[in-house]
Order: sequence, then C-alpha cells, then structure tokens
Amino acid sequence: MKVNELQAKQGKVEIVLDITEKSEPKAFQKWGKDGSVCNAKGKDDTGKVTITLWNDQIDKVKVGDKIEIKNGYVGEWQNEKQLSTGKFGTLEVIGEGEAPAPTAEEKPAAEEAPAEAPAEETVEEEKVE
Repeated sequence: MKVNELQAKQGKVEIVLDITEKSEPKAFQKWGKDGSVCNAKGKDDTGKVTITLWNDQIDKVKVGDKIEIKNGYVGEWQNEKQLSTGKFGTLEVIGEGEAPAPTAEEKPAAEEAPAEAPAEETVEEEKVE
C-alpha cells in the first residue's frame, strides 16, 4: 500500500515508510498507567503521513529508519490522517538509517568545527641572548 491510498478509518494497512521527522515524546497517564506518545513523519514515493508512536515504539524508531507497519490503522485528528499500529498491528524497523547531521542552527556554537582546520606546525622557541 502507498501513502496516497490511505483513507481515514481504514484498517489492515500494510505499508513501508522512511522516517523523516520525529517529535519529542509526551508522557501521559490513563487508567492509572503511565505511557508515552509521539508523532513521526513517514514518507514513500507518493507522499507523507503522520505516524503515532506509542511507548516502546518511540525508542525503537529513529529518523532515517525504514519501517514496516502491518495490520495498521488510519485515524484522523484535526483533518489530518494519522497512521498507527492500532490494537492489533505491528511495527518493525526493516532498515536502519543514520540520523541526518544537525544543521548549523541545531548545532551548539561550541561544537562547530572551524571552516578550515589549521595545519600542524612546529613551533620553535626564540632564543633570547
């Protein structure tokens, strides 16, 4: 299945996506149990979709990974389709990617490498007479 074929309230979704973004997880409590949730963006050659990651899935998925969702479910929130594993689906990382290098805006100034690394030089001490 492809992103452009997804419909709200659709079940039994089987799809392979590349993860392009991942938000910070949010903690919640429901029925006295703690949990975490976060959104990610997945894409294929037909478009992008928001993916809802729950609990253990959050640490399992990284930006750059290729994932496969089997028996997933498409919900809708504020007129935006959201894909998740639902109650009965599975999510598997089938290709691990490398997270993209941080941009200059994301990288702290102290970590920025100089534009040109200085060549190693031998320093000779001056003799004072």
